[in-house]
Amino acid sequence: MLGRIRVFVIAVWLLVVIAALYLYFFRRDLLASQLQSAFSVSVFTGCLVYFLFGCIRGLTLIPSAYLVFAAIPFLPRTPLLILTMVGILISSSSIYFFSEEMHLDAYFERKHRAKVRRVKEVLQKNELSIIIGWSFFPLAPTDLICYVCGALEVDFKKFLFGILIGEGSICAIYIFLGDSILRFLHLRA
Repeated sequence: MLGRIRVFVIAVWLLVVIAALYLYFFRRDLLASQLQSAFSVSVFTGCLVYFLFGCIRGLTLIPSAYLVFAAIPFLPRTPLLILTMVGILISSSSIYFFSEEMHLDAYFERKHRAKVRRVKEVLQKNELSIIIGWSFFPLAPTDLICYVCGALEVDFKKFLFGILIGEGSICAIYIFLGDSILRFLHLRA
């Protein structure tokens, strides 16, 4: 029974990833028009659509910055930051817990024992600072540190706190700076 559930979860995840990647790479215009029409109907609908995308975004491994940049012209900055962070925390938690289901930690232990030991040592000494730094750095995929923390069973509360600080800081910069630039260019009231 548990094996069937695992296969079902992986199949659903693969379908979501394939659909999201298809939309992102081949139908970006459709995705943008759907977002724009959702935001033009009502702010509540736009927020709801953005929140749902934010929650599943991590499972597609598409960076959160793309979603943030797409929403800056449409949503007020404070609600956008709150929705972004809640979506990132939900998405990051999913990756953290999903890493256990895939049992990739055993694979890495077998194939890269010395490297895994080194990463564990480094993370155990500086868990929080590494999670914050990795989450803040724009070129490092936060979803990867979420997986690593899940596979290495880093304390969940510490993991979430690190993601909150790192991603919260970089997303706040993106949102408030982006909003200020749009206002400076008179593209937003």
